[in-house]
Amino acid sequence: MPAVNLNRAEFDRSAASPAQFLHNSLPKFAFAGRSNVGKSSVINRLLNRRQFARVGATPGKTVHVNYFRIDDRIYFVDLPGYGFAKVSEVERIRWAKLMESFFGDSMAYDVGILIVDARHKPTGEDCQMAEYFRGSDKPFLVVANKLDKLKKSEISGNLLQIRETLKLGEKITLVPFSAEKGDGRDLLIRELTQYL
Repeated sequence: MPAVNLNRAEFDRSAASPAQFLHNSLPKFAFAGRSNVGKSSVINRLLNRRQFARVGATPGKTVHVNYFRIDDRIYFVDLPGYGFAKVSEVERIRWAKLMESFFGDSMAYDVGILIVDARHKPTGEDCQMAEYFRGSDKPFLVVANKLDKLKKSEISGNLLQIRETLKLGEKITLVPFSAEKGDGRDLLIRELTQYL
């Protein structure tokens, strides 16, 4: 099978409710993470585009489920961030309901990508998102972003802490990544390609 051309990317739709979730036969890779973890930046780095997925100075810019069609062969699905976004309680509840619907929909996605901050121990919400992915019985992997902010001597210990906190075991891949520098991009593409 020829490689997916990641340079051929276009925005497809933004789903504000479960009725707008995309259901078709193309593989869907769902990206989840805290509001300030650099989720959109990871997607932009994978696609080699600067502002393709919206990057905001204020965490919480992604408030819907956004679908990006790549090479007419796969979708990147950008999920609403969780955690530090400065939004109302009503908006938080709406997000939570949207996520419950998404993860309860067996056709919503095929592979999950959980993005965490390489500098810190995963939060309770990160652990909960890992449980969402695990509970769906679909493959998922974890990306430890912001690797460039760590000293080399800190990397292995931090990655071990992430693996243990999220209870990843041996089988779930943990990709050290820097959206800023591009470290880990090739490895992540290789990991995703195996599911095509």
